[in-house]
Amino acid sequence: MIITCPACSTRYVVPDSAIGAEGRTVRCAKCRHSWFQDGPTLAAAPPSPAPAAPAEPTPVTPPSPPPPAPPPPSEPVTADPEAEAVVVERPPFDEAPPSPPVVAPDYAEDDAASQFEHEPPFRRRRNPLRLWTYAGVVFAIMVAALIATVSYWGLPDWVPVSRPIFAAGQSDLQLDFPADQQERRQLPDGTEYFGASGTITNIGSVTRNVPPILIVLRDGHDRIVYSWEVYPPKRSLAPGESMTVNQAVTDVPRSAKVAEIGWKPN
Repeated sequence: MIITCPACSTRYVVPDSAIGAEGRTVRCAKCRHSWFQDGPTLAAAPPSPAPAAPAEPTPVTPPSPPPPAPPPPSEPVTADPEAEAVVVERPPFDEAPPSPPVVAPDYAEDDAASQFEHEPPFRRRRNPLRLWTYAGVVFAIMVAALIATVSYWGLPDWVPVSRPIFAAGQSDLQLDFPADQQERRQLPDGTEYFGASGTITNIGSVTRNVPPILIVLRDGHDRIVYSWEVYPPKRSLAPGESMTVNQAVTDVPRSAKVAEIGWKPN
């Protein structure tokens, strides 16, 4: 019989026994397309002759019809010499298809885990007392670090707290700046002039380093209008030794009325 590929129209000549009366699945050797090919159609058996009628006295035999014309010759089929029909074996209808493999759950792959292992129904609750203890320790460390920093460096200028204008008195060092030795006047060119004069004495029994001096000018409302630092001519004084400090500045505010002199804070 001749079969034709429905995909690429390639024809093949195969024996009828290869397809069978029930048909089977075949695959095209050219385009690899598979389809179900029906079996060959069996020719119908010729009808049996009717029994002869009983003889009559005067039978009349009608003329026999002319024999049917032979069918026209079909177009010859040229088989592709390089093509070959591939017969795909189809499993019998009474056999069930193989069942897919059973895949075990993910936990079965781990030998250490078991699906029957007990698991807690909820997460363990955190201990709030322990968390508060940790927070208290961290806060104490931060406060200690802040106190140490302020003690060493002092408060920054932007902190809105009252600060002492002068440092505490130095041990064994005595300042003596009498008010009658503080001079404020106006120069002939109109420049405001202020001069301060005094002494620093070491009244102790050991040598002391002399820190800078701070001179502050206030107005009539006790507000600071001007200040400057004075570095003494000597950095240290021996026991019983003293030195004189003379300082003068110009362009001081006209509102300056009172002068205060003390040790410069750190």
